[in-house]
Amino acid sequence: MTWRLHVPHDLRVTGLAILAGLPAVIVALSVLWTGDFAAKVRWTLSVLVLGVHAGACLAIRERVVRPLHTVAGLLAALREGDYSVRGKGERAGDALGEVLLEVNALGDTLREQRLGALEAGALLGQVMEAIDVAVLAFDASGTLKLVNRAGARLVGLPRAQLLGQPARALGWSDLLEGPAPRRLTRVFAQQDGGPYELWRGTFREGGQPHQLVVLTDLRLALREEEREAWRRLVRVLSHEINNSLTPIQSIADALRDTVAQVPRPSDWEEDTRHGLGIIARRAEALARFMSAHARLARLPPPMLGPVEVEPWVRRVVALEPRRSVAVRPGPGLTLSGDGDQLEQLLINLVRNAVDAVLSNDGGTGGVWVSWAVHVPGAVEVWVEDEGPGLADTANLFVPFFTTKPQGNGIGLALSRQIAEAHGGSLRLENRTDGRGCRARLRLPLDAPRA
Repeated sequence: MTWRLHVPHDLRVTGLAILAGLPAVIVALSVLWTGDFAAKVRWTLSVLVLGVHAGACLAIRERVVRPLHTVAGLLAALREGDYSVRGKGERAGDALGEVLLEVNALGDTLREQRLGALEAGALLGQVMEAIDVAVLAFDASGTLKLVNRAGARLVGLPRAQLLGQPARALGWSDLLEGPAPRRLTRVFAQQDGGPYELWRGTFREGGQPHQLVVLTDLRLALREEEREAWRRLVRVLSHEINNSLTPIQSIADALRDTVAQVPRPSDWEEDTRHGLGIIARRAEALARFMSAHARLARLPPPMLGPVEVEPWVRRVVALEPRRSVAVRPGPGLTLSGDGDQLEQLLINLVRNAVDAVLSNDGGTGGVWVSWAVHVPGAVEVWVEDEGPGLADTANLFVPFFTTKPQGNGIGLALSRQIAEAHGGSLRLENRTDGRGCRARLRLPLDAPRA
């Protein structure tokens, strides 16, 4: 076993200083005590030589050790978080001065970082308290370490009773398990079962892993969306029903007055038949409108099966008798979907494109369908036309909104509903490479099962 003696740094410096001057001291003393000098001179000069040598060694030790103590004190202050302490004598070109210069610069940097962290922490704390989203943090053992005001309000308990409790004791084990993000339905305190959106992430504090859980209450947003949907539905229904009831009421009043006349006009039978015909047509139109609404509301879930893209596109194109629709073939792909619903979707898009072209002066312009792999696992189908383009894109997918004289306003809304039921999307835009519109239908090659 090797023993290693630890000698303090100040003693090593002192020893080196003694060794550095020792040869000169030995020579001086040898000359004094071997030469022809009086005893008084020998003792006086010997004491002087030894005193000077000892003083020089102590001075060297002090010059080396004291700056190190100063630097150690500065670093200790920085470690304790006191960034106001500064070392004097910092200057470039001097070894000790450069050390002090760097230590002072380190203090300034740490002070700025500490202020920034404090300000960021204060801002984060205010934001967490202000947002209406429950934020929970659990350590590696599942113990609750942080909860904001919304989280405490969600469970109906003060934070002092929640902090330090394990998730299992609080009944929150499911919050730390399963996929995320996901929609969660469960009861907290006296509140109903949601729905809530669960988001979960990880972070480290003090070198230890933690889980951050965020719960967003979707009820308010869903209720607002529901109210807005009802307002739009009532507005549309009121408009369409009034459009039918107003002429029906007017014609019925006119017919009642005609029948009540004595004697009746000679053409009263013809007027009655004409008026009843108008009433019948308006009642039939109103019935078609309500049937269309019921059709939009009762779209069944898709029955998934393999659908080859090219045969699907060519079947739909062949159904359009008014205008020849070109097919620009893409890659051979097969997606998982409901063939009947997808055909209805594409029929609506192709019909709209042909309607747009026929609305041009002279009915000129072309329509074509193409497709390509948009991203891995998804296909995008384009239906493009050379019509007048889109003037108003805000209400395109609003049910029963239409700009066509004979339109019913459900085609695009139904098409988007079918696309979303297959896990895809549908949007319309004006073409940037020419006149007309482009419908972009995106569908996953493996549609989600209902």
